[in-house]
Amino acid sequence: MNVLRVSKWTIAMFVLPCLIIYVGLVFVPILVSMYSGLLEWNGIGTSKFIGLENFRTMLFHDPVFWPSVKRTLMFAVFSMCEIPIALGVAILLNRFIKKPNFLVSAYFLPVILSVVIIGQLWKTIYNPASMGGMLNQVLDLLNLHSWTRSWLTDPKIAMYSLYFVALWQYLGYHTLIQFTGIQNIPADIYEAARLDGAEGLKADWYITFPMNIPIFKISIVLAFIGSLQAFDMIMVMTGGGPAHATDVISTLMYNNSFLSLKYGYGSAIAAFLVVVCLVATVIINSIFNKLEKKYT
Repeated sequence: MNVLRVSKWTIAMFVLPCLIIYVGLVFVPILVSMYSGLLEWNGIGTSKFIGLENFRTMLFHDPVFWPSVKRTLMFAVFSMCEIPIALGVAILLNRFIKKPNFLVSAYFLPVILSVVIIGQLWKTIYNPASMGGMLNQVLDLLNLHSWTRSWLTDPKIAMYSLYFVALWQYLGYHTLIQFTGIQNIPADIYEAARLDGAEGLKADWYITFPMNIPIFKISIVLAFIGSLQAFDMIMVMTGGGPAHATDVISTLMYNNSFLSLKYGYGSAIAAFLVVVCLVATVIINSIFNKLEKKYT
């Protein structure tokens, strides 16, 4: 048995099937998509190899591309801003609620709802007051008539309306992750800190956050990468409109690939998105590795 435990062939025998499936479902499609980005192709007929022309058009000649990249990165930044809020909520639940599991489950409820349901729900909330929009009706009742807006049809604020929906939907998800991390911190550490006069915010600053950095990193990576890939909620609520005001990288890729039948160009955008995700993951990991070394 000891020989089997240390045998590389034994390890490979168990790892190889999962590795083959993972490579086939993840890496092969990425490589195929990158190759398709070198083609002029509508996704159905005959393709023509054009080299880097799609990437050149994307980076230098598409007036919609860079604004969509900016909105995607803003989406990611807003999503990461909810992680400290989620950590704060998790700390309050752990400290002041004796049986917080019900509240944590209630906060998690929006995550398990269908994105289509959430999109339709918030479209109704954002509707004009004349169409039953709850938000504008509440503002009218509070005599805040100047605050009423066409939340999803005004190009200046439509994207911010979507940011808020994403924050609302995933706050419970990250609260659950942070709450689980806090629960795993030994109570003895807090008791020892209390004897030294460290309680409340001081204990959170010197104990909770440093010991929860690995969990915090998980939430940051999930929020950032998930936001870069944001697609379904935007398509349900605005479809990238009005006038491309809510287009992000993924919706731009979809519209070019399947609506404009520029599959090669859409694949080039997909390849760009993959590179951005990889670079972002490396940067986030390097930042948090430095933080972990600093606090350990």
